[in-house]
Amino acid sequence: CWEVRKHNSSEWCRFVRSNPDCRLEGGFLDYLEGVFCVFPPRLLPLAVTLYALWLLYLFIILGVTAEKFFCPNLSAISTNLKLSHNVAVFSLTSPLHGVTFLAFGNGAPDVFSAVVAFSDPRTAGLAIGAVFGAGVFVTTVVAGGIALVKPFTAASRPFLRDVIFYMVAVFLTFMVLYFGRITLGEALGYLGLYVFYVFTVVLCTCIHRRQREEGLAPPGPWEPEMPTDAEEQESSGTNSGDYSEEYRPLLPSQETSLRILTTALSPWDHHKWRRKPWYWRLFKVFKVPVELVLLLTVPVVDPDKDDLNWKRPLNCLHVLTSPLLCVLTLKSGAYGLYQIQGIFPVWGLVTLVGSVLAIITFITTSNEEPPKYHWVFAFLGFLASAMWINAAATELVNVLRTLGIIFQLSNTVLGLTLLAWGNSVGDTFSDLTMARQGYPRMAFSACFGGIIFNILVGVGLGCLLQMTSSQLVVKLEPDSLLVWILAGALGLSLVFSFVSVPAQCFQLGKAYGVCLILYYLAFLCVALLTEFRVIRLPAI
Repeated sequence: CWEVRKHNSSEWCRFVRSNPDCRLEGGFLDYLEGVFCVFPPRLLPLAVTLYALWLLYLFIILGVTAEKFFCPNLSAISTNLKLSHNVAVFSLTSPLHGVTFLAFGNGAPDVFSAVVAFSDPRTAGLAIGAVFGAGVFVTTVVAGGIALVKPFTAASRPFLRDVIFYMVAVFLTFMVLYFGRITLGEALGYLGLYVFYVFTVVLCTCIHRRQREEGLAPPGPWEPEMPTDAEEQESSGTNSGDYSEEYRPLLPSQETSLRILTTALSPWDHHKWRRKPWYWRLFKVFKVPVELVLLLTVPVVDPDKDDLNWKRPLNCLHVLTSPLLCVLTLKSGAYGLYQIQGIFPVWGLVTLVGSVLAIITFITTSNEEPPKYHWVFAFLGFLASAMWINAAATELVNVLRTLGIIFQLSNTVLGLTLLAWGNSVGDTFSDLTMARQGYPRMAFSACFGGIIFNILVGVGLGCLLQMTSSQLVVKLEPDSLLVWILAGALGLSLVFSFVSVPAQCFQLGKAYGVCLILYYLAFLCVALLTEFRVIRLPAI
């Protein structure tokens, strides 16, 4: 399909429609036909501008869905399953973070993007570029930024453990690319390595805590300890209570169902709106349509609230909208539009059943108290938010492939730049904010610990889902020299940190941060020069 720009502009549309390679897998919109058939050639810059804005908005959809809907429901599920805090989340209460559910929540956009990209051999380069590109970006720019913002002493054992595991994961991926394929055993090996990593983290945390209880390993003096969960809830509850006292009515009154519904569907917080700066308000305006649609289709269970975020009219509406969303987004609506016996569509059946269940739920519950089965809404919200993320990731991959065809760019360079940057923006801001607040060790640990999940689960699960009973091998052939430069750059950055951090006695300052950022800039220059064939292998 790359040949389309080499033809006369009058032949673009016919070429795209007749070439099987120009057909996008999945997605609701055909971006290639849109740019080459709907827009006339002279308006190509306008089409590219609109696609770029839509790309930014897709990143906003991914971020909002993961932060406000996917992660809270995962937290509620872990609370309902009575998992310990260490195993359930990336705990911020100690430098040794725990692992499981929140790792999935934080890495959901990366993993779903990788799974979608691996689903088509033509876009597999996007997944490789994004996984490696995000790794280079986070371990250099973000880690270097933390050292520049707040010089600190790194936690030695967690750092060495995470870097070693990550180097093993990068080496495995390098070997997979070298042989040009990944087998069933290798895909399961990726997932098995992550399970072993989780086991190692939990074991190390237990040993460290036991040593602290016995007085053998007191907490380091270089960083204040985060408050415990109980202290955090107590302090936050007191502060919020004092603040909200001003807005609390003098006499208690029962709200009507309509009032509850309108309040629950409002994404605005007027008190917060007045306190925030103009740029926050502008970004909020862009997020409001996304948040409104998500509020209509994704329930959220909040264990920290007395009512568990039970909104009876809205939750009853979710009984209808969430299953309907799932069938209409699964395989881009192919299953939802399927007609049973050629007569009745699946979406119609889901609407009918959902309406009956919604009415029953509304009749048998009250506005004041959540029902005993309210925890089911956490699983429903998890599934619905996952479908939203998958749908947005599919559109994201298709837009990137379209931009690559327009500008004659490889999927690898799009993955290591746009896709990697977009998926890493949230982690960058959260880690740098954490460092400014006085917790640089935790932010630094998150740089190496979080991306282990992305590479192991992203590559392992992404390839595993593409295997069938008749085809237990997925081809991953590097399409250019850039792939090897990307893999080598990531491996070299890890080796640099693995050697230089212990050499500095784990005391990281501004010099270390400047070196990492300069390294990333040099890597980016080499990658772009390779993409534009300024740097290339000599012909044999």
